[in-house]
Amino acid sequence: MTEKVLMKGNEAFAEAAIRGGARFYFGYPITPQSEIPEFMSRELPKRGGTFLQAESELGAVNMAYGAGAAGGSVFLSSSSPGIALMQEGMSFLCSAEVPVVILNVSRGGPGIGGIQPGQADYFQATRGGGNGDYKLIVFAPASIQEAVDLIYESVALSDAWQNPIMIFADGIMGQMMEPITLPQARPFIEEADIAAKKPWAIVGYGNDDGNRRVVKSLRMQPDELEAHVEKLFKKYEQAKTALCRYESTNVADADIVFVAFGTVARITKEAIDILEAQGIRAGLIRPISLWPFPYGAFDEVGSKTTVVISAELSMGQMIDDVKLGIGGRKPVRLIHRTGGMIPTSIEIAERAKKIYEELR
Repeated sequence: MTEKVLMKGNEAFAEAAIRGGARFYFGYPITPQSEIPEFMSRELPKRGGTFLQAESELGAVNMAYGAGAAGGSVFLSSSSPGIALMQEGMSFLCSAEVPVVILNVSRGGPGIGGIQPGQADYFQATRGGGNGDYKLIVFAPASIQEAVDLIYESVALSDAWQNPIMIFADGIMGQMMEPITLPQARPFIEEADIAAKKPWAIVGYGNDDGNRRVVKSLRMQPDELEAHVEKLFKKYEQAKTALCRYESTNVADADIVFVAFGTVARITKEAIDILEAQGIRAGLIRPISLWPFPYGAFDEVGSKTTVVISAELSMGQMIDDVKLGIGGRKPVRLIHRTGGMIPTSIEIAERAKKIYEELR
């Protein structure tokens, strides 16, 4: 491991992708993640990689599809409206099982919305905005360090699962600075090694002992397409166990159990301290994987708990998964802000205390 350095979130995310082995970056500037293409345009060519600014987000995701299908390790980033434009391409990537790491430094919506942070892309990320039956693997870091670690890991993890992985950050993390420890850089996969290391990748006729490799999402025969979808979902079933991640704090004997991810989880931890000082014990379930969602974490919620509160920067999207997780055993309520407004820890504590006193 290297020494600790102070970095802005967006630049740290880009550095983590390069160190993780992402040799190709395609992107289009959009606030609040524009520092990423700027950083990549400067740094990636120096390290032997390729930066290409696309003419649009549609172009970027399809460039990623092409480079990924040819065995290149690809990092792609954008923010909410740009990610929305990439949804068709993400459906293609999942169908063709092309690994790509996609970062969403999300902001408020709907539509163009604003440039301030938001979490209202939860449904888009976890349910999929493209067509057909498919799943993105989605991780939601709560700090720049965690984002760096997840991005670094995801370059190899995406290859291993032959599936796109989305890192769901937010504009706060992209713009703030924190001290982090950067991981050791992995070497890029050499072109000559792709045929052996990625036996599914297109390497050109004659480069695989005459075998013809095909990467496609079109299947005209219904029985062939059905078999392919069934195969994808067997993989997703394995991912539900292997890739499910969460942090659980003081849940078993809590009066209030919060569920929050990303930056909101950090603010909620401060709210928990405020409530503790007032004699109310609160705990936190922090999903790190949004898909697969950690439904099993809710088994820790005990009889003492009065209410489960989903804290979100949206009108309430994760709350649907929270209700599935708790399975009707406890009332579920929402504390939220939208439009780029960020709740303070005092606000969350006061609203949670009011809900708790109304229900107990």
